[in-house]
Amino acid sequence: MKHSRRQFLTAGTAAALSVPAIKSMAQDGSLASGSDAIVRPPEGKTILLSCKLGMITREADGKKLSLTERLRMAGDAGFDGVDLDQAAEFTPAQARQAVADSGVFVHNAINHAHWSKRLTSANEQEREESITNIEHCMRVSHAAGGNGVLIVIGRGDDGPAEVTEERARQGIKRLIPLAALLGQPILIENVWNKMFYDHDAPPEQSAEAFVDFVDSFNSPWVGMYYDIGNHWKYGQPKEWLHSFGYRCVKLDVKGFSRAKNKFTDIGEGDLPWGDVRKGLSDIGFTGWATAEVGGGGVERLRLVRTQMQRVFGL
Repeated sequence: MKHSRRQFLTAGTAAALSVPAIKSMAQDGSLASGSDAIVRPPEGKTILLSCKLGMITREADGKKLSLTERLRMAGDAGFDGVDLDQAAEFTPAQARQAVADSGVFVHNAINHAHWSKRLTSANEQEREESITNIEHCMRVSHAAGGNGVLIVIGRGDDGPAEVTEERARQGIKRLIPLAALLGQPILIENVWNKMFYDHDAPPEQSAEAFVDFVDSFNSPWVGMYYDIGNHWKYGQPKEWLHSFGYRCVKLDVKGFSRAKNKFTDIGEGDLPWGDVRKGLSDIGFTGWATAEVGGGGVERLRLVRTQMQRVFGL
């Protein structure tokens, strides 16, 4: 079909007039709060600091807090964003609205049911529920503006290693198309679940088994959410970071004491944070680091943020 230049320009003008006007931006580039807000994390930072939503108190002065109010508390404590680790409690629309109203960025989503509804379960129905839960997390993170979902893929005692790993692999393969569609990487957390390491062996184990599992997908949509404290018990963080390389997309942060065999606040215990910083520098890491320790109100959250700044040298 042939169109005159006048017709083309007329149609373009009409289309432009039909687009809602963009609201004026704040100094940081974000739109004003409300349903049309665009919330972004601060720019110019190599490592962005976050806390889990589960660390933020649910009540204050005898009043139950809304998601919006809890996100604002993280912002008041100085965090760059929040990891929505209670994603099952919210719809995508609710998460999106809370981010818009609070002005606090949500970078990730997690469904706590991953321990009970596992990709490795011998029960097929539980595996299906796990997939449905992860899909929900993807949609929540996408709606909120985030870029990833953390998953615990299961438990090693669900069966022989080759069986549990293949169950998890098949489940994740089914999830990759939605991950790509929504721009939500599937990020595997290294946890004490007796998978990809020897739970009863001494320290100085390698991350090779984790790397091999991630590489088996040959997909940019599967990576690691490396929990630094979880495997200080079993291996050297700098060596693990070197092994993960580009596969390390995000970080969970807590302390651990090998001497006392217990988790600690960030910066306490005997975890070699100097080696952590060197490993992160060596692989050129940039991205989100999320606290996973005991939480509370703004004062406690502010202390945790300060501890994170100290160990990362920020």
